[in-house]
Amino acid sequence: MARFGVITPPVPGHINPFVALGGELQRRGHEVVFFQMADVGPRVTHEGLGFQAIGQSDHPVGSLPESLRTLGTLSGLAALRFTIAAIGKTTEMICRDAPAAVKAAGVQMMLVDQTEPAGGSVAEYLGLPFVTVCNALALNREPEIPPPFSAWSFSGTALARLRNRVGYAVADALMHPVKTTLENNRRRWGLPLRKSTDQYSSSLAQISQLVPGFDYPRKHLPECFHYVGPLRFPSSRSVEFPWERLDGRPLIYATLGTLQGSKEGIFRCFSEACEGLPLQLVISHGSALTERQAEALSRNALVVPYAPQTELLSRARITITHGGLNTVLDSLAAAVPMVAVPIAFEQPAIAKRVEWSGTGEVIPLRKLNPKKLRAALDEILANDRYAAKALDMARAISAGGGAKTAADIIDSLLHKNIDNHNINKNL
Repeated sequence: MARFGVITPPVPGHINPFVALGGELQRRGHEVVFFQMADVGPRVTHEGLGFQAIGQSDHPVGSLPESLRTLGTLSGLAALRFTIAAIGKTTEMICRDAPAAVKAAGVQMMLVDQTEPAGGSVAEYLGLPFVTVCNALALNREPEIPPPFSAWSFSGTALARLRNRVGYAVADALMHPVKTTLENNRRRWGLPLRKSTDQYSSSLAQISQLVPGFDYPRKHLPECFHYVGPLRFPSSRSVEFPWERLDGRPLIYATLGTLQGSKEGIFRCFSEACEGLPLQLVISHGSALTERQAEALSRNALVVPYAPQTELLSRARITITHGGLNTVLDSLAAAVPMVAVPIAFEQPAIAKRVEWSGTGEVIPLRKLNPKKLRAALDEILANDRYAAKALDMARAISAGGGAKTAADIIDSLLHKNIDNHNINKNL
C-alpha cells in the first residue's frame, strides 16, 4: 500500500476527476490525501478520501464559495484576469504551506494537476516522485497546437504557427506573476528554474482525460504521455431529481457547469430555441439561479438546481453546453452530440475541438440568440453524422479505460521502485 498526495486547483472541474482517480486507487488498497484550502474538504472526505487543510491564514472557510460566486458572474477577459489572480494566490499558498503538510502526512508519491505546477515543484523539493494529471486541455506546447485559451482552429500552415507563437507569448505575459511566484520559491528551494510550462510536468507519467480523436494531432508528446479518457468513478453522492416529470420524449440536456449557472439570459435563450421541438429540455443551473428565475424558465423546460448528469445523458439526443471539459467528455462518453456556447477560460478551445471532431456545432457567446441556436439544433437533429462521430468518440473513451487505466499506470510506477527513497519499503 502506498500513500498518495493530491494537489489540484480548488474548483469542481479539477477536483472531481481527482476524486474519481483517488477512489480507484483506494479501492486497490492505497491511501489518498488531498492538500487544499479548507472549503474543499467536505467534497473530498464525503467520498472517503483523506484531506489536509492548508492556507487557513489567507484562505479561511467561506472564501472559496465567495470567489467562485464572483467568477460565475464574469466572462471573457474579465474572467481570465480574475482567474489568474486567484491562481497566483493559490500558488503562493501551496508553496508556503504544502511542503510541511505533505511531509508530515508521510506521502510517498504526488499526483498533481498540470494547471497547478506548484504541485510538481513541491514534490521536487521534497524529493518525491510525481505524476502529472491533465484534467484540462494539455498544456504541452507544439508549434501547430493553438494555446488552450484560444478559439483558434487547428492548422499546420506557417501563418498558423506564427499566430500560435504570438498567442503563447501573450499567455506567458498574462501568467508572468504566477510564474514569478513559483520561480522565486524554486530558487529558495534550490531547484532549477524552468523556461516553459512543459518543464513543470512529470517525466514519469502525464495522464490526460482526453482521447486522441478529440485532441488536435500532436507530434511531440513525451513517451510518458497517456490518453486515458474521462476520470470517473461511482460516487457516493446522490442527486435528487424529479424523474416523474420526464414525459418520455428524448432529452435536450442543458448546463453551464458549476461556475456559470447564474447567467439567466443564456438559459432563457436555450429555452426559447427549444420551444416546439419534439424533445424535452432539462436545464441544470448548479443552484445559481433564484427560485423566481428558475420558475420563469419552467414554461418550456424542466429546471433543476442539480442533475444526475450521466443518467440524463443516457436519455439525451443533444447537449447544450458552455464547453466545460467534463460535460463535453460525459456527453461524448454517452455518444451525445452537442451545441457548445463557450463563455470563458479554455471553453472556446474545447468548443473548437467539438467542431473539429465533428461531434457538434459551436456558437460564440457574442452571436448567441434563439434563432441561431435553433438552427444549430435542427442541423444536428437532421444529420446523422454528428451522432455517428459522437458514437466513434464514445467507443474510443470506453477503450481508453479512464480512472482504471490511470491507476494501472500509477501502480506500474510504484512496482518499478522509481524513486530514490524506495517508496515501496512499506508495501
